[in-house]
Amino acid sequence: MTYRIAQIRRVSSHPEVYEPCDDSFALVDALLADQANLLEHHPALCMEVGCGSGYVITSLALILGQESQGVHYLATDINPHAMRVTQETLEAHGVHVELINTDIASGLERSLAGMVDVMVVNPPYVPTPEDEVGRDGITSSWAGGENGRSVIDKILPIANNLLSDKGWLYMVTLTANNPTQICLQMGELGFASRIVVQRSTEEESLHVIKFWRDIDIRAEAKESITMNKTVPARVMESLLSQFPRLPLWRNGNKQ
Repeated sequence: MTYRIAQIRRVSSHPEVYEPCDDSFALVDALLADQANLLEHHPALCMEVGCGSGYVITSLALILGQESQGVHYLATDINPHAMRVTQETLEAHGVHVELINTDIASGLERSLAGMVDVMVVNPPYVPTPEDEVGRDGITSSWAGGENGRSVIDKILPIANNLLSDKGWLYMVTLTANNPTQICLQMGELGFASRIVVQRSTEEESLHVIKFWRDIDIRAEAKESITMNKTVPARVMESLLSQFPRLPLWRNGNKQ
């Protein structure tokens, strides 16, 4: 039987592996909402950073389905238990993904530079003490350090390095992460962005943001660096228009 996305009853589990939750569902919903664009995108290599239970990467493979021939899938996670759980989830859905037990993309940055056409990330975004970041087991799936940005800020430049010229990044962010600033940082690297899914729960307000390389923004960003200017006003206006309910953080991470 062919499924549209991964089925929860077929997703494996382990006490030390993060189970699919609201943020996982929001990310998969964003991929579903963008399915037509993904199919037209014809990605050759798709990657998930922090695969956990395998719910998202399995869903991405099913969303692209048989209509996208020749697509290769890769997933990483720092948690060795996540490797086994993801493999079991993949097998339950008849999907093949190369799994690598590593921190973000450690050891892969040279070989995969400019190769990834679609990257999906549900990062550790919960604000926590810095000493919780990168701990063994399930804690590594949510502990994000100050403002929940410690791991996110490591992922952004790695994504910039790994994504191809047509590469897309889908990332889950929390309001406390200051998503406006994240978009501005990516804008400085030449990426345009938009919110694909925005969802509020009793505990948090989530945004799934899509980033893609934009020729005009890259040119303007390069010019801005050369002339020692800030991010172009057009980019700023575009970003702020997407976050009408979000305040400007004055105590967030420095740029």
